[in-house]
Amino acid sequence: MPCDWGSSFVSRHPIVANVLIITVISVLGIYVAYVATALFTKHGCSSEVPRVEGKSYTDAISILHDAGFRVDIRDSLYREDIKPGYVIEQFPKGKLMVKPGRKIFLYINAVHPKEVVLDDDNHPTDYAMKGISPRSAMARLEELGFKSIRVVKVLGSYDRVVKVLANGKIVRKTEKIPINASIVLEISDGRLDQVKDSLQRLEYMRNYKETAPVTEDPDYSDPEYSDPDVMPEVM
Repeated sequence: MPCDWGSSFVSRHPIVANVLIITVISVLGIYVAYVATALFTKHGCSSEVPRVEGKSYTDAISILHDAGFRVDIRDSLYREDIKPGYVIEQFPKGKLMVKPGRKIFLYINAVHPKEVVLDDDNHPTDYAMKGISPRSAMARLEELGFKSIRVVKVLGSYDRVVKVLANGKIVRKTEKIPINASIVLEISDGRLDQVKDSLQRLEYMRNYKETAPVTEDPDYSDPEYSDPDVMPEVM
């Protein structure tokens, strides 16, 4: 009898029988997991990602949703060469083949430029960056992302920053300014002491000329009038 044969095989080779049973169950489990994974991840299916860079974010979201994709706006950047509210970059890129329904990440150009603080020292009435070296100030401005920076030399004692102007307005500590502002960096040229010395010398010479006594040489006489009896000849 087949059942008797199976029972006798299991009874005679219990270890081999258990190994065979475990193998069969493992194979079935792997197959079921593969089928479930394929169904869940849509294995073997792909869709083309629409290109939405350069489009408004409302149009981009509508296009991606219509194509069956999900949308995630990751960050808002600011670029002057792109209209506010338009897509700067997307990931994955347009025209790539990806699994249907995956999430597309969008980077949007901000409506307003990013604002930053030049000097976060907690003295809001003081001038921002006042007293630091010009090199440190330039490094700070470039690190923050400012593009329009002009350096102006003013008369001063030390080679240090006097003040910073953004769009013509003096910037103070903890004050926020837009990243696209035109920056003027006023730096003292270190010549004030030299100018003071020069002015003091000039003042000293002027006072000396005004107060110095005028002396005449008693031995000096004009040759033409040395003889009182001789009159100069009139031509």
